[in-house]
Amino acid sequence: MKHLLSRLYEHERLSREEARDVLVRISCGEYNHMQVASFITVFQMRPVSILELQGFRDALLELCIPVGLNGTEAIDIVGTGGDGKNTFNVSTLSAVVVAGAGYKVVKHGSYGVSSAVGSSNVLMALGYEFTTDIEKLRRQLDRSNMCFLHAPLFHPAMKEVVPVRKQLGVKTFFNMLGPLVNPAQPSHQLFGTFSQELARLYQYIMQETGRRFAIVYSLDGYDEVSLTGPFKLRTNERDAILAPEDLGKPRLTQDDLYGGETEEEAAAIFRNVLSNEGSPAQFDVVTANAGLAIHCLKPEQPLEDCIGEAKESLLSKQALKAFQNLIN
Repeated sequence: MKHLLSRLYEHERLSREEARDVLVRISCGEYNHMQVASFITVFQMRPVSILELQGFRDALLELCIPVGLNGTEAIDIVGTGGDGKNTFNVSTLSAVVVAGAGYKVVKHGSYGVSSAVGSSNVLMALGYEFTTDIEKLRRQLDRSNMCFLHAPLFHPAMKEVVPVRKQLGVKTFFNMLGPLVNPAQPSHQLFGTFSQELARLYQYIMQETGRRFAIVYSLDGYDEVSLTGPFKLRTNERDAILAPEDLGKPRLTQDDLYGGETEEEAAAIFRNVLSNEGSPAQFDVVTANAGLAIHCLKPEQPLEDCIGEAKESLLSKQALKAFQNLIN
C-alpha cells in the first residue's frame, strides 16, 4: 500500500486491474484503517476515473453473494444518494409501483446516505426481513414481482471499510459504487445520480455491460426525477434534457419532497402514498420515476403511456397489493 499511496499522491491513476486488486486486498483486511482512510481520501481530492470505478466495481461483484435470476427480465431502480436533499423514499416507492404494474423488480439498497432514512431503513420499519436466501428471494419475486437485496448482507467483504467510512463521515467513491453492484445484475436499471459527471461515468460503464439503462440527474442536484426543474436523461439510445411539463407534470418545490427525520415518518409517507392518501406532489413524483422505469423496460412505448401504467398501478392499489404480498 505504501508504494501505491506514493503513486497516487503524485497524481497517478490506477489501471482497472490495479483498482480491482487493491479493493480486493482492502476487503480481505490486508491493510490497516489508517492506510484505507488515506486511500479513500485520495479520491476526495480528485475525481475517480472510469477505469478506477470499473476496477472497484469488478472487485465488489467478484466478492459479493451472487443472485441468479435464471434469465428473468427485471429492473432495479436506485439513486446514488449524496444529493443532500432529504427527500422521501422515491426510488423504493417507484419500485413497488413498477411491481404493481406487473414488472419484475430486484431492488438493491442500503441505509440512508443523503436522507435520514434510506431504502433499507424504511423497508425494515415496514416489516420487511432482509435475507440472503436465494430461493426465498425468488419466491418473493414470483409472488409480489419484487424482492430486495440489502447491500450489507450481499457484500460482506465491505465490513472492512465500514468503520473507516463512518469515522470519515463524508461521501466517498463507495457511494458511487452502490448502484453499480446489484448482485443480481438485472437486465434493466434506472439510475439516479448526484452529479452530471457521475451520470457520464455510469453511461460509459453501462454501455460496456450491454444491459438496458436509463440514467437521470436533475439539473438542480437531485438524484432522481424531482419535478423541481429540468433533468438530464441518458439511455442506450439518446441523451435529452426534459422538463416536468414534458412528462405532463407540474413543477414541485423541495418542500413537496420532504422525507421526514425518522423511520416512523418515512414509513408513514410510504404507506400513505401506496394507499392513495399521499399528497398530489408525492403521487406525481413517484409516478414520474416509475413511468420512466417502465419506459426503460419498454422503450418502444411512449413515455406518456408508461407514466399512465404507473398511475394505474397506484390508483388501482395493485402497488399496495404487491407490497403487502412482499411483506407477508
